[in-house]
Amino acid sequence: MAKMGVHGQWSSSWAFILAAAGSAVGIGNVWRFSYVAGENGGGAFVLAYIVCVLLLGLPIMIAEIMIGRRARQNPIGAIRLIAMEEGRSRHWSIIGWLGVATGVSILSYYSVVAGWVLHYVFLSVSGWGAQSQDGVGELFGDLLGSPGLLLLLHTVFMGMTVTVQALGVQEGLERSVKLLMPALFGLLLLMVGYGLQTPGFGRSVEYLFRPDFPYLLENPGVFLVAMGQAFFSLSVGMGALIAYGAYLPEKGSIVRMAGCVAALDTLVAVLAGLMIFPLVFSYGLEPAQGVGLIFKVLPIAFGQMPWGALFSVLFFLLLSFAAWTSAISILEPAVAWLIESRGWSRFRAAVTAGGTAWLLGVGALLSFNLWQQYQLLGKTFFDWLDYLTTNIMLPLGALLIALFAGWRISRRSSREELGLPDGLAYRSWRLAIRFLAPVGFLAIFLHASGILDLGG
Repeated sequence: MAKMGVHGQWSSSWAFILAAAGSAVGIGNVWRFSYVAGENGGGAFVLAYIVCVLLLGLPIMIAEIMIGRRARQNPIGAIRLIAMEEGRSRHWSIIGWLGVATGVSILSYYSVVAGWVLHYVFLSVSGWGAQSQDGVGELFGDLLGSPGLLLLLHTVFMGMTVTVQALGVQEGLERSVKLLMPALFGLLLLMVGYGLQTPGFGRSVEYLFRPDFPYLLENPGVFLVAMGQAFFSLSVGMGALIAYGAYLPEKGSIVRMAGCVAALDTLVAVLAGLMIFPLVFSYGLEPAQGVGLIFKVLPIAFGQMPWGALFSVLFFLLLSFAAWTSAISILEPAVAWLIESRGWSRFRAAVTAGGTAWLLGVGALLSFNLWQQYQLLGKTFFDWLDYLTTNIMLPLGALLIALFAGWRISRRSSREELGLPDGLAYRSWRLAIRFLAPVGFLAIFLHASGILDLGG
Protein backbone atom coordinates (compact mmCIF):
# COMPACT_ATOMS: atom_id res chain seq x y z
CA MET A 1 0.00 0.00 0.00
CA ALA A 2 1.27 3.48 -0.78
CA LYS A 3 2.08 5.38 2.36
CA MET A 4 0.30 8.67 2.74
CA GLY A 5 1.88 11.87 4.06
CA VAL A 6 1.27 12.74 7.66
CA HIS A 7 0.99 15.94 9.63
CA GLY A 8 3.91 15.11 11.89
CA GLN A 9 5.59 11.95 13.14
CA TRP A 10 6.80 10.51 16.42
CA SER A 11 10.56 10.92 16.73
CA SER A 12 10.96 7.26 17.77
CA SER A 13 9.10 4.09 18.68
CA TRP A 14 9.69 4.91 22.36
CA ALA A 15 7.98 8.29 21.89
CA PHE A 16 4.97 6.45 20.47
CA ILE A 17 4.94 3.98 23.38
CA LEU A 18 4.94 6.85 25.86
CA ALA A 19 2.19 8.66 23.94
CA ALA A 20 0.02 5.55 23.59
CA ALA A 21 0.61 4.67 27.23
CA GLY A 22 -0.39 8.23 28.10
CA SER A 23 -3.59 7.66 26.15
CA ALA A 24 -4.30 4.43 27.99
CA VAL A 25 -3.15 5.58 31.43
CA GLY A 26 -5.87 7.91 32.58
CA ILE A 27 -8.48 8.37 35.26
CA GLY A 28 -9.75 4.94 34.24
CA ASN A 29 -6.60 3.34 35.69
CA VAL A 30 -6.35 5.23 38.95
CA TRP A 31 -9.94 6.10 39.73
CA ARG A 32 -12.16 3.63 37.92
CA PHE A 33 -9.95 0.53 38.20
CA SER A 34 -9.66 0.87 41.97
CA TYR A 35 -13.35 1.28 42.73
CA VAL A 36 -14.43 -1.36 40.17
CA ALA A 37 -11.94 -3.80 41.72
CA GLY A 38 -13.34 -2.91 45.14
CA GLU A 39 -16.89 -3.64 43.99
CA ASN A 40 -16.02 -6.92 42.23
CA GLY A 41 -14.00 -9.06 44.57
CA GLY A 42 -10.51 -7.56 44.47
CA GLY A 43 -8.16 -10.33 43.32
CA ALA A 44 -10.92 -12.09 41.39
CA PHE A 45 -11.44 -8.95 39.33
CA VAL A 46 -7.70 -8.34 38.82
CA LEU A 47 -7.26 -11.88 37.45
CA ALA A 48 -10.24 -11.47 35.11
CA TYR A 49 -8.93 -8.06 34.02
CA ILE A 50 -5.47 -9.38 33.08
CA VAL A 51 -7.04 -12.24 31.09
CA CYS A 52 -9.27 -9.77 29.21
CA VAL A 53 -6.35 -7.45 28.45
CA LEU A 54 -4.29 -10.31 26.97
CA LEU A 55 -7.03 -12.09 25.02
CA LEU A 56 -9.22 -9.16 23.94
CA GLY A 57 -7.80 -5.70 24.62
CA LEU A 58 -4.29 -6.27 23.23
CA PRO A 59 -5.47 -7.77 19.88
CA ILE A 60 -7.76 -4.76 19.29
CA MET A 61 -4.94 -2.38 20.20
CA ILE A 62 -2.66 -4.10 17.67
CA ALA A 63 -5.38 -3.83 15.01
CA GLU A 64 -5.92 -0.10 15.58
CA ILE A 65 -2.20 0.72 15.43
CA MET A 66 -1.84 -1.45 12.31
CA ILE A 67 -4.67 0.40 10.54
CA GLY A 68 -3.22 3.79 11.45
CA ARG A 69 0.34 3.07 10.34
CA ARG A 70 -0.73 1.37 7.12
CA ALA A 71 -2.98 4.20 5.94
CA ARG A 72 -1.18 7.21 7.48
CA GLN A 73 -4.45 9.07 7.95
CA ASN A 74 -7.05 10.00 10.54
CA PRO A 75 -9.42 7.16 11.56
CA ILE A 76 -12.12 8.09 9.02
CA GLY A 77 -9.72 8.43 6.10
CA ALA A 78 -7.60 5.45 7.19
CA ILE A 79 -10.43 2.93 7.21
CA ARG A 80 -11.90 4.31 3.99
CA LEU A 81 -8.52 4.03 2.23
CA ILE A 82 -7.78 0.50 3.44
CA ALA A 83 -11.32 -0.64 2.58
CA MET A 84 -10.87 0.63 -1.00
CA GLU A 85 -7.40 -0.95 -1.27
CA GLU A 86 -8.86 -4.27 -0.11
CA GLY A 87 -11.81 -4.01 -2.49
CA ARG A 88 -14.32 -3.50 0.32
CA SER A 89 -17.13 -1.00 0.70
CA ARG A 90 -16.03 2.52 1.59
CA HIS A 91 -18.94 2.59 4.03
CA TRP A 92 -16.67 0.85 6.53
CA SER A 93 -15.46 4.40 7.24
CA ILE A 94 -18.48 4.62 9.58
CA ILE A 95 -16.08 3.08 12.12
CA GLY A 96 -13.93 6.20 11.93
CA TRP A 97 -16.94 8.50 12.24
CA LEU A 98 -18.11 6.56 15.29
CA GLY A 99 -14.63 6.83 16.82
CA VAL A 100 -14.49 10.60 16.35
CA ALA A 101 -17.99 11.04 17.82
CA THR A 102 -17.15 8.73 20.72
CA GLY A 103 -13.95 10.62 21.52
CA VAL A 104 -15.61 14.03 21.55
CA SER A 105 -18.50 12.70 23.65
CA ILE A 106 -16.21 11.04 26.20
CA LEU A 107 -13.98 14.11 26.44
CA SER A 108 -17.00 16.30 27.17
CA TYR A 109 -17.75 14.65 30.51
CA TYR A 110 -14.20 13.40 31.12
CA SER A 111 -13.16 17.06 31.25
CA VAL A 112 -15.83 17.72 33.88
CA VAL A 113 -14.50 14.89 36.08
CA ALA A 114 -10.92 16.08 35.49
CA GLY A 115 -12.10 19.49 36.70
CA TRP A 116 -13.12 17.86 39.98
CA VAL A 117 -9.57 16.52 40.27
CA LEU A 118 -8.09 19.98 39.69
CA HIS A 119 -10.35 21.34 42.43
CA TYR A 120 -9.12 18.68 44.83
CA VAL A 121 -5.53 19.65 44.04
CA PHE A 122 -6.40 23.18 45.20
CA LEU A 123 -8.21 21.84 48.29
CA SER A 124 -5.18 19.69 49.10
CA VAL A 125 -2.81 22.65 48.83
CA SER A 126 -5.00 24.61 51.24
CA GLY A 127 -4.85 21.65 53.67
CA TRP A 128 -7.57 19.13 54.44
CA GLY A 129 -7.37 19.08 58.19
CA ALA A 130 -9.12 16.18 59.91
CA GLN A 131 -12.25 15.47 57.91
CA SER A 132 -15.23 13.37 58.91
CA GLN A 133 -17.14 11.37 56.32
CA ASP A 134 -19.96 13.89 56.49
CA GLY A 135 -17.51 16.77 56.09
CA VAL A 136 -15.86 15.28 53.01
CA GLY A 137 -19.25 14.45 51.52
CA GLU A 138 -20.32 18.04 52.07
CA LEU A 139 -17.20 19.31 50.26
CA PHE A 140 -17.99 17.15 47.25
CA GLY A 141 -21.66 18.11 47.35
CA ASP A 142 -20.76 21.81 47.45
CA LEU A 143 -18.56 21.34 44.38
CA LEU A 144 -21.29 19.61 42.37
CA GLY A 145 -23.81 22.24 43.42
CA SER A 146 -21.69 25.13 42.10
CA PRO A 147 -22.24 25.47 38.33
CA GLY A 148 -19.96 28.50 38.09
CA LEU A 149 -17.03 26.70 39.73
CA LEU A 150 -17.60 23.55 37.67
CA LEU A 151 -17.67 25.63 34.50
CA LEU A 152 -14.40 27.33 35.41
CA LEU A 153 -12.65 24.04 36.18
CA HIS A 154 -14.04 22.39 33.01
CA THR A 155 -12.86 25.35 30.93
CA VAL A 156 -9.38 25.34 32.47
CA PHE A 157 -8.88 21.62 31.82
CA MET A 158 -10.20 21.84 28.26
CA GLY A 159 -7.92 24.82 27.68
CA MET A 160 -4.94 22.74 28.87
CA THR A 161 -5.88 19.98 26.44
CA VAL A 162 -6.44 22.25 23.44
CA THR A 163 -3.15 24.08 24.08
CA VAL A 164 -1.12 20.87 23.80
CA GLN A 165 -3.11 19.77 20.75
CA ALA A 166 -2.50 23.07 18.97
CA LEU A 167 1.29 22.74 19.30
CA GLY A 168 1.45 19.69 17.01
CA VAL A 169 2.69 16.10 17.18
CA GLN A 170 6.30 16.52 18.33
CA GLU A 171 6.12 19.95 19.97
CA GLY A 172 2.78 19.30 21.66
CA LEU A 173 1.77 15.65 22.01
CA GLU A 174 5.24 14.11 22.23
CA ARG A 175 6.83 16.76 24.42
CA SER A 176 3.91 16.71 26.86
CA VAL A 177 3.98 12.92 27.37
CA LYS A 178 7.77 12.91 27.73
CA LEU A 179 7.35 15.29 30.68
CA LEU A 180 4.07 14.05 32.15
CA MET A 181 4.52 10.26 31.94
CA PRO A 182 7.80 10.09 33.92
CA ALA A 183 6.32 12.54 36.44
CA LEU A 184 3.20 10.37 36.72
CA PHE A 185 5.24 7.19 37.32
CA GLY A 186 7.46 8.98 39.82
CA LEU A 187 4.48 10.23 41.83
CA LEU A 188 2.83 6.82 41.65
CA LEU A 189 5.92 5.02 42.96
CA LEU A 190 6.30 7.61 45.72
CA MET A 191 2.70 7.02 46.83
CA VAL A 192 3.11 3.23 46.67
CA GLY A 193 6.29 3.62 48.75
CA TYR A 194 4.25 5.38 51.43
CA GLY A 195 1.57 2.71 51.26
CA LEU A 196 4.28 0.06 51.78
CA GLN A 197 4.88 1.46 55.26
CA THR A 198 1.23 1.42 56.34
CA PRO A 199 -0.35 -1.43 58.33
CA GLY A 200 -2.87 -2.02 55.53
CA PHE A 201 -0.33 -2.86 52.82
CA GLY A 202 -0.19 -6.60 53.50
CA ARG A 203 -3.97 -6.84 53.42
CA SER A 204 -4.00 -4.84 50.17
CA VAL A 205 -1.58 -7.26 48.49
CA GLU A 206 -3.74 -10.17 49.57
CA TYR A 207 -6.90 -8.37 48.47
CA LEU A 208 -5.53 -7.61 44.97
CA PHE A 209 -3.47 -10.72 44.22
CA ARG A 210 -5.26 -13.63 45.88
CA PRO A 211 -8.10 -14.53 43.51
CA ASP A 212 -11.26 -15.83 45.10
CA PHE A 213 -12.08 -18.59 42.60
CA PRO A 214 -15.42 -19.52 44.22
CA TYR A 215 -16.40 -15.85 43.89
CA LEU A 216 -15.60 -15.98 40.15
CA LEU A 217 -17.68 -19.13 39.73
CA GLU A 218 -20.60 -17.60 41.59
CA ASN A 219 -20.29 -14.25 39.76
CA PRO A 220 -19.22 -14.88 36.14
CA GLY A 221 -20.40 -11.36 35.31
CA VAL A 222 -17.12 -10.16 36.84
CA PHE A 223 -15.49 -11.13 33.53
CA LEU A 224 -17.86 -8.81 31.66
CA VAL A 225 -17.07 -5.98 34.06
CA ALA A 226 -13.35 -6.70 33.63
CA MET A 227 -13.78 -6.78 29.87
CA GLY A 228 -15.47 -3.40 29.86
CA GLN A 229 -12.75 -1.96 32.12
CA ALA A 230 -10.03 -3.34 29.84
CA PHE A 231 -11.51 -1.64 26.78
CA PHE A 232 -12.13 1.59 28.69
CA SER A 233 -8.64 1.61 30.17
CA LEU A 234 -6.73 0.73 26.98
CA SER A 235 -8.55 3.47 25.00
CA VAL A 236 -9.65 1.09 22.24
CA GLY A 237 -12.75 1.68 20.15
CA MET A 238 -12.49 5.47 19.78
CA GLY A 239 -9.85 5.77 17.06
CA ALA A 240 -7.17 7.39 19.24
CA LEU A 241 -4.69 4.60 18.59
CA ILE A 242 -5.43 4.71 14.85
CA ALA A 243 -4.58 8.41 14.89
CA TYR A 244 -1.43 7.83 16.94
CA GLY A 245 -0.45 4.87 14.75
CA ALA A 246 -0.56 7.14 11.69
CA TYR A 247 2.43 9.05 13.11
CA LEU A 248 4.55 5.93 13.69
CA PRO A 249 7.95 5.56 12.00
CA GLU A 250 8.15 2.84 9.34
CA LYS A 251 10.37 0.61 11.46
CA GLY A 252 9.39 -0.96 14.73
CA SER A 253 7.28 -3.96 15.68
CA ILE A 254 3.63 -3.04 16.20
CA VAL A 255 3.07 -6.16 18.30
CA ARG A 256 6.01 -5.37 20.59
CA MET A 257 5.00 -1.72 20.96
CA ALA A 258 1.37 -2.61 21.69
CA GLY A 259 2.55 -5.17 24.24
CA CYS A 260 4.65 -2.52 25.99
CA VAL A 261 1.68 -0.12 26.11
CA ALA A 262 -0.67 -2.78 27.50
CA ALA A 263 1.94 -3.82 30.08
CA LEU A 264 2.51 -0.22 31.22
CA ASP A 265 -1.22 0.39 31.40
CA THR A 266 -1.83 -2.73 33.50
CA LEU A 267 1.17 -1.93 35.72
CA VAL A 268 -0.22 1.52 36.48
CA ALA A 269 -3.65 0.07 37.27
CA VAL A 270 -2.18 -2.46 39.71
CA LEU A 271 0.16 0.11 41.30
CA ALA A 272 -2.83 2.42 41.70
CA GLY A 273 -4.52 -0.32 43.69
CA LEU A 274 -1.40 -0.70 45.83
CA MET A 275 -1.45 3.05 46.36
CA ILE A 276 -5.12 3.40 47.27
CA PHE A 277 -6.11 0.26 49.17
CA PRO A 278 -3.39 0.48 51.87
CA LEU A 279 -4.88 3.86 52.82
CA VAL A 280 -8.40 2.46 52.71
CA PHE A 281 -7.56 -0.54 54.92
CA SER A 282 -5.20 1.32 57.26
CA TYR A 283 -7.86 3.85 58.19
CA GLY A 284 -10.73 1.39 58.49
CA LEU A 285 -12.53 2.48 55.32
CA GLU A 286 -14.61 0.36 52.96
CA PRO A 287 -13.06 -0.54 49.54
CA ALA A 288 -16.41 -1.13 47.80
CA GLN A 289 -17.39 2.54 47.75
CA GLY A 290 -18.10 2.99 44.03
CA VAL A 291 -17.28 6.29 42.39
CA GLY A 292 -17.02 7.97 45.78
CA LEU A 293 -13.82 6.05 46.62
CA ILE A 294 -11.55 8.85 45.35
CA PHE A 295 -13.59 11.94 46.19
CA LYS A 296 -15.41 10.90 49.36
CA VAL A 297 -13.29 8.20 51.02
CA LEU A 298 -9.60 8.92 50.43
CA PRO A 299 -9.79 12.54 51.68
CA ILE A 300 -10.76 11.09 55.08
CA ALA A 301 -7.51 9.09 55.09
CA PHE A 302 -5.48 12.08 53.91
CA GLY A 303 -6.96 14.16 56.72
CA GLN A 304 -5.81 11.62 59.33
CA MET A 305 -2.41 10.42 58.07
CA PRO A 306 0.98 12.04 58.80
CA TRP A 307 1.95 14.46 56.02
CA GLY A 308 -1.56 13.94 54.71
CA ALA A 309 -1.79 17.34 52.98
CA LEU A 310 1.42 16.68 51.02
CA PHE A 311 0.37 13.21 49.90
CA SER A 312 -3.07 14.50 49.03
CA VAL A 313 -1.49 17.09 46.72
CA LEU A 314 0.73 14.42 45.14
CA PHE A 315 -2.18 12.03 44.65
CA PHE A 316 -4.53 14.47 42.96
CA LEU A 317 -1.65 15.94 40.94
CA LEU A 318 -0.93 12.41 39.70
CA LEU A 319 -4.58 11.97 38.80
CA SER A 320 -4.51 15.32 36.93
CA PHE A 321 -1.50 14.25 34.86
CA ALA A 322 -3.19 10.94 34.00
CA ALA A 323 -6.37 12.74 32.94
CA TRP A 324 -4.43 15.25 30.83
CA THR A 325 -2.45 12.68 28.81
CA SER A 326 -5.64 10.74 28.07
CA ALA A 327 -7.65 13.83 27.11
CA ILE A 328 -4.97 14.85 24.61
CA SER A 329 -5.24 11.50 22.81
CA ILE A 330 -9.05 11.39 22.95
CA LEU A 331 -9.23 14.68 21.02
CA GLU A 332 -6.64 13.70 18.40
CA PRO A 333 -8.94 11.76 15.98
CA ALA A 334 -11.25 14.77 15.57
CA VAL A 335 -8.33 17.18 15.22
CA ALA A 336 -6.56 14.96 12.66
CA TRP A 337 -9.76 14.63 10.62
CA LEU A 338 -10.33 18.39 10.51
CA ILE A 339 -6.72 18.97 9.43
CA GLU A 340 -6.68 16.30 6.71
CA SER A 341 -10.21 16.64 5.33
CA ARG A 342 -10.72 20.39 5.67
CA GLY A 343 -7.15 21.62 5.30
CA TRP A 344 -7.38 23.54 8.57
CA SER A 345 -4.43 24.59 10.68
CA ARG A 346 -3.84 22.49 13.78
CA PHE A 347 -4.71 25.48 15.98
CA ARG A 348 -8.10 25.98 14.31
CA ALA A 349 -8.85 22.25 14.36
CA ALA A 350 -7.91 21.90 18.04
CA VAL A 351 -10.02 24.89 19.09
CA THR A 352 -13.03 23.69 17.05
CA ALA A 353 -12.92 20.08 18.26
CA GLY A 354 -12.17 21.11 21.83
CA GLY A 355 -14.87 23.76 21.74
CA THR A 356 -17.44 21.17 20.64
CA ALA A 357 -16.48 18.87 23.52
CA TRP A 358 -16.50 21.84 25.90
CA LEU A 359 -20.04 22.77 24.86
CA LEU A 360 -21.31 19.22 25.46
CA GLY A 361 -19.49 19.28 28.80
CA VAL A 362 -21.46 22.34 29.89
CA GLY A 363 -24.61 20.23 29.66
CA ALA A 364 -22.87 17.47 31.60
CA LEU A 365 -21.82 19.72 34.50
CA LEU A 366 -25.26 21.34 34.68
CA SER A 367 -26.69 17.85 35.22
CA PHE A 368 -25.49 18.05 38.83
CA ASN A 369 -27.25 21.30 39.68
CA LEU A 370 -29.42 23.52 37.45
CA TRP A 371 -30.53 20.71 35.12
CA GLN A 372 -30.69 17.98 37.75
CA GLN A 373 -34.46 17.71 37.50
CA TYR A 374 -34.39 17.21 33.73
CA GLN A 375 -34.05 13.47 33.28
CA LEU A 376 -34.92 10.91 30.62
CA LEU A 377 -35.71 7.41 31.86
CA GLY A 378 -34.18 8.33 35.20
CA LYS A 379 -30.87 9.49 33.73
CA THR A 380 -29.42 12.98 33.57
CA PHE A 381 -27.52 14.36 30.58
CA PHE A 382 -24.23 13.37 32.26
CA ASP A 383 -25.56 9.87 32.96
CA TRP A 384 -26.61 9.40 29.34
CA LEU A 385 -23.22 10.55 28.01
CA ASP A 386 -21.48 8.10 30.32
CA TYR A 387 -23.89 5.23 29.59
CA LEU A 388 -23.97 5.62 25.81
CA THR A 389 -20.21 6.00 25.37
CA THR A 390 -19.13 3.29 27.82
CA ASN A 391 -21.81 0.67 27.13
CA ILE A 392 -22.73 1.30 23.49
CA MET A 393 -20.32 3.44 21.47
CA LEU A 394 -16.97 2.12 22.76
CA PRO A 395 -17.88 -1.59 22.54
CA LEU A 396 -19.56 -1.06 19.16
CA GLY A 397 -16.52 0.77 17.81
CA ALA A 398 -14.19 -1.96 19.04
CA LEU A 399 -16.49 -4.67 17.63
CA LEU A 400 -16.49 -3.04 14.19
CA ILE A 401 -12.71 -2.62 14.25
CA ALA A 402 -12.35 -6.32 15.13
CA LEU A 403 -14.65 -7.34 12.25
CA PHE A 404 -12.89 -5.01 9.81
CA ALA A 405 -9.35 -6.03 10.80
CA GLY A 406 -10.17 -9.72 11.07
CA TRP A 407 -12.55 -10.25 8.16
CA ARG A 408 -12.03 -7.39 5.68
CA ILE A 409 -8.25 -6.86 5.74
CA SER A 410 -6.54 -9.70 3.91
CA ARG A 411 -4.15 -12.08 5.61
CA ARG A 412 -1.37 -10.84 3.31
CA SER A 413 -1.92 -7.19 4.19
CA SER A 414 -2.11 -7.69 7.95
CA ARG A 415 0.94 -9.97 8.01
CA GLU A 416 2.89 -7.46 5.94
CA GLU A 417 2.08 -4.53 8.24
CA LEU A 418 2.58 -6.49 11.44
CA GLY A 419 5.82 -8.00 10.14
CA LEU A 420 4.87 -11.47 11.36
CA PRO A 421 5.38 -14.83 9.66
CA ASP A 422 2.40 -17.14 9.33
CA GLY A 423 3.20 -18.77 12.65
CA LEU A 424 1.77 -19.09 16.14
CA ALA A 425 1.93 -15.39 17.03
CA TYR A 426 0.08 -14.24 13.92
CA ARG A 427 -2.48 -17.03 14.04
CA SER A 428 -3.19 -16.33 17.72
CA TRP A 429 -3.80 -12.65 16.96
CA ARG A 430 -6.03 -13.50 14.02
CA LEU A 431 -8.03 -15.99 16.08
CA ALA A 432 -8.54 -13.41 18.82
CA ILE A 433 -9.49 -10.57 16.46
CA ARG A 434 -11.88 -12.70 14.37
CA PHE A 435 -13.64 -14.71 17.06
CA LEU A 436 -12.78 -13.97 20.71
CA ALA A 437 -13.09 -10.18 20.56
CA PRO A 438 -16.44 -10.10 18.69
CA VAL A 439 -17.95 -12.62 21.12
CA GLY A 440 -16.69 -10.55 24.05
CA PHE A 441 -18.17 -7.32 22.69
CA LEU A 442 -21.46 -9.05 21.95
CA ALA A 443 -21.58 -10.28 25.55
CA ILE A 444 -21.01 -6.72 26.81
CA PHE A 445 -23.89 -5.47 24.66
CA LEU A 446 -26.26 -8.17 25.87
CA HIS A 447 -25.23 -7.60 29.47
CA ALA A 448 -25.64 -3.82 29.21
CA SER A 449 -29.09 -4.23 27.67
CA GLY A 450 -30.19 -6.63 30.41
CA ILE A 451 -30.71 -9.55 28.02
CA LEU A 452 -27.76 -11.44 29.50
CA ASP A 453 -27.59 -11.44 33.30
CA LEU A 454 -24.51 -13.12 34.75
CA GLY A 455 -24.37 -11.14 37.95
CA GLY A 456 -21.37 -8.93 38.77
